[in-house]
Amino acid sequence: MLVNAWDAASARIAEQAGSKAVATTSAGVAWSLGAPDGDALGRDDAVALVRRVVGAVSVPVTADIESGFGKAPDDVAETVRAVVAAGATGVNIEDGDRDADEQCARLTAARAAGGTSLFINARLDAYLRGRGDVAEVMSRAEAFVEAGADGIFVPGVVDPAVIRELVRIPAPLNVLIGSSAGPSVAELAALGVARVSLGSVVAQAAYAMVRRATQEALTSGTYAAVADALDYGWMNDLMTRRSA
Repeated sequence: MLVNAWDAASARIAEQAGSKAVATTSAGVAWSLGAPDGDALGRDDAVALVRRVVGAVSVPVTADIESGFGKAPDDVAETVRAVVAAGATGVNIEDGDRDADEQCARLTAARAAGGTSLFINARLDAYLRGRGDVAEVMSRAEAFVEAGADGIFVPGVVDPAVIRELVRIPAPLNVLIGSSAGPSVAELAALGVARVSLGSVVAQAAYAMVRRATQEALTSGTYAAVADALDYGWMNDLMTRRSA
């Protein structure tokens, strides 16, 4: 279960709550650094954030590197080398609109750059882009595993019937849950899912609170939106203990 983080504080909160690993969310990271999601953030900024998150926690960190921050397989390799040097033990690499052969070349380059110890989670975006087809997704996934992927990530799928098909892919399956209406972790585990991510939704919820608090303060002049805020001392102590 990965409750995705986007900065050092959210990563440390996840660790303190009991997470055995921390995964970054590319959307949350990009927003926090002033950019939109979708390969708009520069590699250097993304890697610097990974280094900061790694330094904030003691558990393994897997980095969402979008499509690899570059057009060519060599660019993906350069990104992977950089995030490994920053301390990440895993990466997510998305396929977007690329054909299978092109994405396989990118995954092969990532594997060569990351070595055998790096966990490569290959994301397939077909369902997110409204063209999900089980047979096509499984065919691409099998090719990605052959190219070097350790796990397969298929966001946009919550239908148990589809998941039962996808778990036949010869690699651990990762799904994304973005709302309270989705299956529970226990239900997904029973279907054979190996990894569950919340993606950007936690960052979205945090920013929703910022908007509610701002609108309330500017309109009614009250502060109910921040009633459940974390205690200042608790938060400061959380960051101080690890920094020391």
